[in-house]
Amino acid sequence: MAGNGMQQSEESATRNGVQALEMAFSGVLKCRQDVESTKNNLMAHYKGSDGGAFKDLVTSWEEKADVILTNVQDMIETLNQTLAEHGKQQGSSNEAINQAYAASDSVFDALAG
Repeated sequence: MAGNGMQQSEESATRNGVQALEMAFSGVLKCRQDVESTKNNLMAHYKGSDGGAFKDLVTSWEEKADVILTNVQDMIETLNQTLAEHGKQQGSSNEAINQAYAASDSVFDALAG
């Protein structure tokens, strides 16, 4: 039976999972930034009830994107903890992910006014 150690194939799969999740995180973050930029450009000229409905729709999408980003970040942290529990160097820098997420939030807050 398997011992306490992590097999090399398991470690490799875990690291691949971390890398895939980091790519997903970056992709969702970029989409969210693109949507925010488009929203701000359109909102400058898109007034009235249609503009309000559009803003509500985009805001709802952004909230869902934030949930996805948080869940992906949690999965990355879980995989990194799994690596650490087996004495392996973690697969990514949680600090870098947290900084990217915080930076994006501050940019969105500044754009939203």
